[in-house]
Formats: sequence, C-alpha cells, structure tokens
Amino acid sequence: MIVTGNDPDEILNLQRHLASEFDMKQLGDLKYFLGIEVTRSKHDIFLSQRKYALDLLAKTIMLRCKPIDTLIEQNHKNFHCADSTSADRGRYQRLVGKLIYLSHTRPDITYAVNVVS
Repeated sequence: MIVTGNDPDEILNLQRHLASEFDMKQLGDLKYFLGIEVTRSKHDIFLSQRKYALDLLAKTIMLRCKPIDTLIEQNHKNFHCADSTSADRGRYQRLVGKLIYLSHTRPDITYAVNVVS
C-alpha cells in the first residue's frame, strides 16, 4: 500500500493505525510501483514509465523505429484493407491495454490510443 500526503504527522498516524490492524512494514520512499518510476525533487514528484515503454517497444520489435512528433491526425478515419490478414485479436487487445496504461504518464498518446482501442 502506498500512503502519501502533505501532512507527515497524519501519514504517521495512519500508518500506525493500519499497522495495528494489519502486518505491515515501512519500505522507505517509493521508487517504482506497477511499472511507474517515481522521482522526487525538493518540491515535486515526477512519474515516468520509461522502462515500461522501452519494454513494450522491445516486445513489439519496435525499438529501432523512428519516433515522430504527431502520432495521428485528428478526426482520423479508420480504413479496412481487404487484402490484409487479420491480426490476432487477443494480442491486439493486450497491446491496446498496455498502451492505455502507458497513457497515464503520457497524455500526448491518449488520442491515438483511443482511436486504436
């Protein structure tokens, strides 16, 4: 469980209460959780899914692909190519799910992910 807030005393009280009900141990400052890297500065917290994105690119054999600034044009119309073979539906759905999860820290891909989903 991740406990966070801006009042250290209240966080400590909550942790003590939870520890009285459940077996818990303090693991220190959060660094990585569910594919999200957490970095702190004096005044900010930064979330990144760099490793998650690189792993996803590696799994889909796209690590060497050239990045572009514009992912997809707005009001893009889907098309169906009659000569193409069908994609594996389950694999496609898993990939879209991973892209949806990646969009938590990458709002710039949200529109394109929405179109393919």
